[in-house]
Amino acid sequence: MTNQPAAAEAAADMTVTPDELTVVTRLRESHARLKAQLGKTIVGQEQVIEELLIVLFSRGHCLLVGVPGLAKTLLVSTMARTLNLTFNRIQFTPDLMPSDITGTEMIEEDKTTGQRSLRYVKGPIFANAILADEINRTPPKTQAALLEAMQEHQVTAGGVQRRLPEPFLVMATQNPIEQEGTYPLPEAQLDRFMFNVLVNYPSEQEEFDIVRLTAAPRQIQVEQVLTADDVLKLQDLVRKVPVADHVIRYALRLTRQTRVSQGNVPKFVKDYVDWGAGPRASQYLVLAGKARALLRGRYHVSTEDIRAVAYPTLRHRVLTNFNAEAEGIRSDEIIRMLIEQTPQDGSEDSTTAGMPKVFAGPATP
Repeated sequence: MTNQPAAAEAAADMTVTPDELTVVTRLRESHARLKAQLGKTIVGQEQVIEELLIVLFSRGHCLLVGVPGLAKTLLVSTMARTLNLTFNRIQFTPDLMPSDITGTEMIEEDKTTGQRSLRYVKGPIFANAILADEINRTPPKTQAALLEAMQEHQVTAGGVQRRLPEPFLVMATQNPIEQEGTYPLPEAQLDRFMFNVLVNYPSEQEEFDIVRLTAAPRQIQVEQVLTADDVLKLQDLVRKVPVADHVIRYALRLTRQTRVSQGNVPKFVKDYVDWGAGPRASQYLVLAGKARALLRGRYHVSTEDIRAVAYPTLRHRVLTNFNAEAEGIRSDEIIRMLIEQTPQDGSEDSTTAGMPKVFAGPATP
């Protein structure tokens, strides 16, 4: 239970500049416009779009899992256009080298003086939005070339560190069907992805609309809704959204109950889970909850926000064992059972009642 006087005291210290309030108001008004613009080229996939926007405003990265032909590339490129972000697609293949991603130094000769010098040629990683298509089709050495970029927002080539443009977002895709000739991502690399988003088949009506739209001549103009500067400001504001202690503890309980080595875990976790989620999962649950609340025009995080982002946050961090595989139980089923049996302590209404609709200082690392 959160202490109400303490919450009120923290709320009194909340500050927000007029410029920040303007950006927040603009986002709230633009949320529907963002979905409308994406809907011009993407039929359905509303949940996927919502989760991608949460990742973007949380300054995270996303792993998209789905069979070919579900418009993953089109979705990412359209989102980049609506937000005025530069976009590059990198097709991962077995012969792709790290320098093909990060760039390389080339010898350049001055024809006037005959002198030679090294010139750095930037790779496709130097863009705001990167689509790493079929990331598991390239060897681990090339996969690892993304790690520094994802974690530090920089690349090191020729002993020189070079900053990447901001905002910076990596969206990697995996095909869940074909596993021959693939290199599974190490768990340490999977943990760098904030969300694991499942891109499912469209419904019958959605597939009908897709066929009708793509089989006819059309010219779609996508409007710009926000700018790159707006995205940067909103990424900073996400970390200022207030979150009550009982909400943080709820996120911690969801994460900690997945760890078999802990003493107080449910029996189904001990039966079906090999390894549970680490501390980064708790951080991302709270951070994603903040972004979700902000996208809905709310200035505080509820346990409902945490539950809504639990699946994409935890599904690639909860590793099931042989018993689960034999019984056809996947990580999503484990997460569902955890959500159903994990109590929500405290009253959200009493915790947030009377709190001014302004922002607190940073609450997550």
